[in-house]
Amino acid sequence: MQFGVTMFPTDYAIAPHELAREAEARGFESVWFPEHSHIPTSRKSPWPGGPELPKWYYDTYDPFVAMGAAAVVTKTIKLGTGVCLVVQRDPIHTAKEVSTVDRLSNGRLLFGIGGGWNAEEMADHGTDFKTRFKLMRERIEAMKEIWARSKPKYAGDMVKFDEMMMWPKPVQKPHPPIIVGGGFPQGARRAVAYGNGWMPIGGRGGDTLDMIKPFHEMLAAAGRKPEDVPVTLFGVRPDVDALKRARDAGVDRIVFGVPPEAKDKVLPVLDAGAAAMRAAA
Repeated sequence: MQFGVTMFPTDYAIAPHELAREAEARGFESVWFPEHSHIPTSRKSPWPGGPELPKWYYDTYDPFVAMGAAAVVTKTIKLGTGVCLVVQRDPIHTAKEVSTVDRLSNGRLLFGIGGGWNAEEMADHGTDFKTRFKLMRERIEAMKEIWARSKPKYAGDMVKFDEMMMWPKPVQKPHPPIIVGGGFPQGARRAVAYGNGWMPIGGRGGDTLDMIKPFHEMLAAAGRKPEDVPVTLFGVRPDVDALKRARDAGVDRIVFGVPPEAKDKVLPVLDAGAAAMRAAA
């Protein structure tokens, strides 16, 4: 089982490249950055994590710029989006950003994606909340064409472009792992259909570990193997018993949360996570 850390990178938190460097030094496999372009002040959409939306949701840096900064000061740690809101992004620009970071990091990008929860945020980008998952799939399919072909083209119901040329291509072939975020069963089905990993979210009610076995059954029914679509779980506490339960349930990667605070507050959290990681190994 691998271990990573995630943080909302902001101007008042440890810098993303410093976080990546410190996490790498402690033996973490990956560092992950979330995405919100903005938060509309109407706040009509309820935040799944509770009644009050934390301030850092609207303060967070762009994840690709954060990963690019981290890429040039690290050597081994993988760099993930947790998650990239592809339904709010132009797929051609996003394909180029993914390829660019994968190049700068020499093939260390993990492309975590999700449909998102904030309908008003999506609407500002011209995205209909009700059809966002169809749009997400078509944008991912379109990006796969861009990454894999010298002269890609794509014609879906919601995404269309004529033959083009776009470089650079990713280091990882045919593309970086696409890790699909979402709950069970809908998110799991999307991961089975077109992902290279599944990212359920822990700590929001119910036992996420109970979803792993039926997810593996979904994979088997689709002719896919668990090792081809590994499970990345966010929201697990750095508790040795909890980590061992996750490992035994079939979780492939645990990602610890780090508060968006200054370096002196973050490093002890990294140390605690590293100690739990070693104890659970």
